[in-house]
Amino acid sequence: MLLRESGEHYGETYTLDGVTGDGDGGVPHGRQLLDFAQAAIGGTEIQLRRAREALIAAVGEEGFVDAAGVVASFNAVVRIADATGIPVENFKLERTVEERAALGIDDWH
Repeated sequence: MLLRESGEHYGETYTLDGVTGDGDGGVPHGRQLLDFAQAAIGGTEIQLRRAREALIAAVGEEGFVDAAGVVASFNAVVRIADATGIPVENFKLERTVEERAALGIDDWH
């Protein structure tokens, strides 16, 4: 939802294809960012090293540090939300119908 809102604000178009593994989401260096995030959360040491090197080559060391911080933060927030059973607010459910359908999220039980 935030990516969609920021895209509208800045006149950019982002897509969900990065989430499904079919693209880069329309985000600059999206494929490298996604590969790094996936490797950091559940990849092997070799996958993480390769993804880290590719991301540094794409965005530089400062960009890499920023990306690593975002991955760590989102990982922590999601784990806390899952562990405590925080429900999704109604306004978010209403605004994300299309995205959840495209990703099959409502099918997860």
